[in-house]
Amino acid sequence: MKLEIAPRAIREAERCARWWRENRMAAPGPFEDELRTAFDLIRAAPALGSRYDILPGREHRRVLMPVSRHHVYYRMMGQDRVRIVAIWNAVRARGPRV
Repeated sequence: MKLEIAPRAIREAERCARWWRENRMAAPGPFEDELRTAFDLIRAAPALGSRYDILPGREHRRVLMPVSRHHVYYRMMGQDRVRIVAIWNAVRARGPRV
C-alpha cells in the first residue's frame, strides 16, 4: 500500500514533533514513534481506522495515537493508495476540516 502525506499533515506532524522535543524533555520521542507506528498500521490495514464522515461521499478514517493523544486522519485513494490528510489533537472539541 502506497502512503501519501498531504502538505498540511506534514506541517502538523512537524509542529507536534517540535512541541514534544521542546516540552517533553524526559521523553521527547513518543510522538514520532507513535506516528511511525500509525503509518505502518494504516499502510498494512487501512480499513482498521474508525470512520470519520464529515462530507457526504468522502469517507475518511482516523487512527488514535494514545500516548500523544492525536489522531491521524486519512482517506483511501484507490485500491493501493492512502493519503494522510491531517494530524489532529484528539482532545480538541472538533475534528479537522478534511
